[in-house]
This record gives sequence, structure tokens and C-alpha cells, in this order.
Amino acid sequence: MATNLPHVNTFRDLVVYQKSRQLAQEIFQLTKTFPKEELYPLTDQIRRSSRSVGGQIAEAWAKRRYEAHFISKLTDGDGEQQETQHWIDIATGCGYWDASKANDLQQKCEEIGRLINGMIGKSKMFCGTPSHPLRESPIDYFTNNDYN
Repeated sequence: MATNLPHVNTFRDLVVYQKSRQLAQEIFQLTKTFPKEELYPLTDQIRRSSRSVGGQIAEAWAKRRYEAHFISKLTDGDGEQQETQHWIDIATGCGYWDASKANDLQQKCEEIGRLINGMIGKSKMFCGTPSHPLRESPIDYFTNNDYN
């Protein structure tokens, strides 16, 4: 699909995707120090939400043929980064991270949110007419009447 962004060929080229992956990796490393009893209640939740941000961006990229779907998936990604902020607050409140580390992570989330919202605001730049209509050639369908 053609876009007005010649330097972007896949979702992996998007700065927001790259930043979301970095954040998810950082959170993964940091949550390794959480107590065992937090494995499911907190560790799983914050890892899942932080990883989902990039997943939503990738899905949005795939759906950019339909601007409303593109915006919807980006909105979901923004929701996931805000959920991640919530879990950062919880982890900090439990004493698993100090205020400095929490602030750093929150700032990274907020930057990702601004980038996502910038993409939403400029969605027409990302959504365009497909350069090719389908990946495969369409097949001709026929009915039983075609056999007579």
C-alpha cells in the first residue's frame, strides 16, 4: 500500500513501534526482580500491556487501507500504553521501583502516546490507495448455471 511516507516500508520502520518495543523489553527486564507472588497479578499484566502497544501499532499498519480501522487500532495501542502507566504506578506504590525509574518509564509511555496520537491526527498520511489491490490474482467464481 502506498503511503505519503517514502521512508516507511513496514511497521518496523515506525519510530513509535521501535520505542514501544524498547519499552516492552525494558519492562520485561525490570519485572524479573518482582516477588514471586506478583508473577501473575502484576508481572503478567504489565508485560502484557507493554507488549500489546507494539502489537496494536503493527495491526494498525496492516489495516491502513481503511482509515477508520487504522485509527481504531492506534487508539487501542494508546489505551495499552495508558494501561502500562497504571501498572507502573502500582509497581511503584508497592515499592518495586523507585520514583526515578517510574518517572523514566512514564515519560517513555507518554512519548509513545504522543507519537500514536500524532499518527491518528495525520492518519491520511499513512492511509492511502493500495499500490496493488490484492496479493493474489482474483479467481473467477461461477454458479451451477455455468455448467449447463
